[in-house]
Amino acid sequence: MEFVLGFFNYISSLGANVMMPIIICLLGVIMGAGFGKSLRAGLTVGVGFVGLNLVIGLMGSALGPAVQEMVTRFGLSLTVIDVGWPSAAAIAFASQVGTFIIPICLLVNILMILTRTTQTVDVDIWNYWHFAFTGSLVSIITGSLVYGIIAAIVNEIIILVLGDMTAKNCEETLGMNGVSLPHGFTTAFAPIAMAINWIIDKIPGVRDIDFNFDTFQEKFGVFGEPIIVGTVLGIAIGFLAGYPVNTTLGLGVQLGAVLVLIPKMAALLMEGLLPVSDAATGFIQKHFKGRGKMYIGLDSAVGVGNPMTLAIGLIMVPLAIFLAVILPGNKVLPFTDLAVLPYIFVLVIPICKGNGFRSFIVGLVCLIAGLYIATDLAPYITEAAKVASFDMGGATAISSICDGGNPLTWLIVHLNDFGPMIGAVIGVVFAVVLAIFNRGRISKEAKALEAETAKTE
Repeated sequence: MEFVLGFFNYISSLGANVMMPIIICLLGVIMGAGFGKSLRAGLTVGVGFVGLNLVIGLMGSALGPAVQEMVTRFGLSLTVIDVGWPSAAAIAFASQVGTFIIPICLLVNILMILTRTTQTVDVDIWNYWHFAFTGSLVSIITGSLVYGIIAAIVNEIIILVLGDMTAKNCEETLGMNGVSLPHGFTTAFAPIAMAINWIIDKIPGVRDIDFNFDTFQEKFGVFGEPIIVGTVLGIAIGFLAGYPVNTTLGLGVQLGAVLVLIPKMAALLMEGLLPVSDAATGFIQKHFKGRGKMYIGLDSAVGVGNPMTLAIGLIMVPLAIFLAVILPGNKVLPFTDLAVLPYIFVLVIPICKGNGFRSFIVGLVCLIAGLYIATDLAPYITEAAKVASFDMGGATAISSICDGGNPLTWLIVHLNDFGPMIGAVIGVVFAVVLAIFNRGRISKEAKALEAETAKTE
């Protein structure tokens, strides 16, 4: 057991840039794509991830100082520090739950595939930390490793089902054929987007409001292109930060570059994934009947390149700071995780069919809820950091806008308000019912696919 855990800990320490090419290559070989194609696919996916991380890093390094200047300029002082997702991931993997999370999550995913309760092969092993993060907080509250692992499994099952349910949206709006996004942060906001989208559909007049980049570019021509939109947003953020003209213009050009380069890196990644996705589809159709379409589960970074996703995410940066100041009871000062705000919208945009107005409303609700959730979970996150011997840099309380403001994590954690045993039972029952519902949905989809295939033959 110690050898197995050590092996998986070593694998996770390689990071997504190394893990993903290896996993994609192995998956391609298993699915019959051939070693040469699989190797090229894996390396192309790896290069795409490197490119995405470089551009997202550029966005973070550009926004970070601007946010700090805003905080200083407006004299903001809140007691809980946003340490960001890298710190949250480190805390999660350093916890007891984090030690076991990779083999457990792989086993759960395999069992769900065999029982036809998921269509997603989740190869995004690095992001299992989201499930470990939830489990580590429950473990802190209950004092039990077992309850922490149960919470992590419940989180994974819910996210895998949501990943299946939103995969078609990704194909239609983001053009990601054969891909689902079982991402612990991004996918947790999908039910909120579904609910708000449904409510807006019931409101006359409001349901007719639509804003998307296609109509925006039709009306404004070159001024509606992502490069111009990103530059304008960057200049606006620089102005709010009180930057001199030259620095403000530089920030504008950097964020304009981000809106251009991220989609290109995502396209490169999808180019590498395509032969493996096609091979996986053929393999499933040949060897497994009645399973419908299978999807490869990836990091939501592959979908962050949508221009609307990035544009609304950047609008949310100054808005998040403003809301943090005016919302009564909020104690979290958004900082490090402001660069990942676009990740909230990766599935929101497809669910809202590319409608920027609806997506903005969803984002506003998610942002407000996220600040209150991050405030509420701060004591548990701070305690988890101490248990994991994480250096808090002198801060007395820490949280994260990413998983610290995650509504699904918050719900699973607060199931323990009923008591550890009752909370675990409620979580497991809900996850099992959801999985059974998903099995029925998959069976219907498989029958429809078989009927359609029979017609074309």
